[in-house]
Amino acid sequence: MTEIELRHHRELADAVRHELAALYADVRAPLLHLPNYALPTFTGRLQRHGGEPGFEAVIGYAGTVPVGYAYGNTVEAADRWWTRMARPMPHHLTTAPVFALKELGVRTPWRGTGVARRIHDALLAARPEERATLMVNPAAGDGKVHALYRAWGYEDVNEVRPHPDAPPLIAMLYRKPTPLA
Repeated sequence: MTEIELRHHRELADAVRHELAALYADVRAPLLHLPNYALPTFTGRLQRHGGEPGFEAVIGYAGTVPVGYAYGNTVEAADRWWTRMARPMPHHLTTAPVFALKELGVRTPWRGTGVARRIHDALLAARPEERATLMVNPAAGDGKVHALYRAWGYEDVNEVRPHPDAPPLIAMLYRKPTPLA
């Protein structure tokens, strides 16, 4: 397997925004015709997310070729992330800041190689939050994406439909492993 270099970005500079948009367009190409997945919809979300507290992105490169990405930001108890859930979340799960993984994608030639997990783990490793959360389309990849997150240690905690154009999603929660002393 090709060596992958992982680069962290804590600001959404123009070059990072363009790189993420190009990666997204390639990774989500079969879905770009759907309103929730359209490139302008993504770039609007990315712009908003990039201005939110705790924004961070990781982009993986095989040489000079960007092969995958993940990004997210910190969410607090009153964040709209939690208020859009189908059922109220238990207070003990939303009181401490949580890292919301907003996007994770890997280009087709690098899928199944462990690159997604490496990008995910690199993004979470330096985060101060003890837990991470994400929303996943349970039908994505015929359920394989949802199953993958479960295999990584995420647990289903709620259902959500972030907006009318979005498919029904499953909210998941992950407790970061405690470092060994």
